[in-house]
Amino acid sequence: MRVYLATAFLAAVLCFLITPFVKKLAERFGAVAQIRTRDVHTLPTARWGGLAMWISMVLTFIIARHLSLVGKVYGHELQGIFLAATFVIILGMADDRYQLDAITKLAGQALAAGILLLYGIQILWLPINGVTTLPSSIGQLVTVLVVLVTINAVNFVDGLDGLAAGIVAISGASFFAFAYLLAVVNGFSRAGSPSLITAIIVGVCLGFLPHNSHPARIFMGDSGSMFLGLLLSAAAITLTGQVDANAIAAENRGPTLLPLLLPFAVLAIPLMDLILAVIRRALSGRSPFAPDKEHLHHRLLDAGNSHQRAAVIMYLWTATVAIPVTVLAFWPWWAAAITGVFFAGSSLVVSSRWKERRSDTQDRAEVLS
Repeated sequence: MRVYLATAFLAAVLCFLITPFVKKLAERFGAVAQIRTRDVHTLPTARWGGLAMWISMVLTFIIARHLSLVGKVYGHELQGIFLAATFVIILGMADDRYQLDAITKLAGQALAAGILLLYGIQILWLPINGVTTLPSSIGQLVTVLVVLVTINAVNFVDGLDGLAAGIVAISGASFFAFAYLLAVVNGFSRAGSPSLITAIIVGVCLGFLPHNSHPARIFMGDSGSMFLGLLLSAAAITLTGQVDANAIAAENRGPTLLPLLLPFAVLAIPLMDLILAVIRRALSGRSPFAPDKEHLHHRLLDAGNSHQRAAVIMYLWTATVAIPVTVLAFWPWWAAAITGVFFAGSSLVVSSRWKERRSDTQDRAEVLS
């Protein structure tokens, strides 16, 4: 555990130090977000935050390779994840600079998933009528779909300063805890790609947040959201490959099924936002990729919440789903229920206190006027 914590800390420090230099580079090459009607920022802001994350990941890989436990992870599988992540960074940087169309980005994301497949990273089974081992072609299709959905879920939620980085950090921490504890409880090797990748995800997000929190000095851009989505999906898919599908038929099925369910649980809020956006746009006769200003974070702002408070509320919503699911895998259901109630209650308290404070401010303003 200490080795992975050190890896996450290293990734965080590197990302924090590298991001200002990437900001200057983005401004020099014109990768800057201008002001649009659906945006909430008020000043042109550099993109390419994903490049800072990628550089931090590369340096962390180089340094962490010499650590006793983490060094055992390096191999064919990790090479495939690195190449796929590098491809989406290049794609995302091009989009941040030149605004690629949605179909081109979707095709590029599918190609990144194809790189994972070339390195044998794919879903091998699904919990259908017990356990169903998938034909290779079906497993490949499901793998591509999981990668596409995860990438675009992260992309859709990246609409407020610090929002996507915070949500992915919480999701990554939950997934890391599950992957590591699963190895401990079941006697798997603790040197696993999912644990290493999610530790790096948490690290780069925490290192990036100080620069990305409101008011943001730099955005992660599509380079960052696609990079983080690709890493999350790759970690989930590789974890399923470590689980013996035959064990699912045993009495204790819950923890064994969770490698497939957890990615959707930890990204429940972004996925819900994605689904609602697709339905909303389809009902209005628009393309599912057509941008609008009706995402969950936009509605929180419209309700009178500040940028920071809206982000915190969505952090708590994410934690309300992600953390109890992880707890449920290893502890009794009541422990998971208490955890969920705690985070759900915290989000209500944060929201209600803000509304009370806003109401008091308005009342004082009316008296003074």
